[in-house]
Amino acid sequence: MEESVNQGNNTADINTADIDIADVENLTVQLKEVLNLKDTDPKQLSPLVLAYIGDSVYDLVIRTYLISLGNMPVNKINRHACRLVKAQMQSQMIGIIEPMFKGYEEAVYKRGRNAKSYTAAKNATITDYRRATGFEALMGYLYLSGKYSRMMELIKAALTGIGELK
Repeated sequence: MEESVNQGNNTADINTADIDIADVENLTVQLKEVLNLKDTDPKQLSPLVLAYIGDSVYDLVIRTYLISLGNMPVNKINRHACRLVKAQMQSQMIGIIEPMFKGYEEAVYKRGRNAKSYTAAKNATITDYRRATGFEALMGYLYLSGKYSRMMELIKAALTGIGELK
């Protein structure tokens, strides 16, 4: 199966049959192997460290989603991404997915939400900022635990709940 990708004025053909599914499904494994990283037990990490990686993982998911919507100006993509990753929106998303939490997920979320952060929220209420930190901590925990399907299930439910996905 081939598809065309518009690159400015050039069009490149990508043969999706050449994509190694093992590479796609095991990015974390590849990171560990190529960079010779040791395993990290997410249960041993502080909630703010989980939120640190969770922020990046969620941002990558959102950017990947937005790119899939088609070629558009980068500033438009960035504005849309900013709307979806800001603390107020993440707080709203937590309200949607919290009833879906399994016991350990709720515990991770609450650890993140209740963590003492020494940075102040710029454009968010303290409540939204703390709930967003809990959201990001949960995303970081699921990512580092290799629970990608569960992470994506929660993100999809949240995006659907806010009307982003149909």
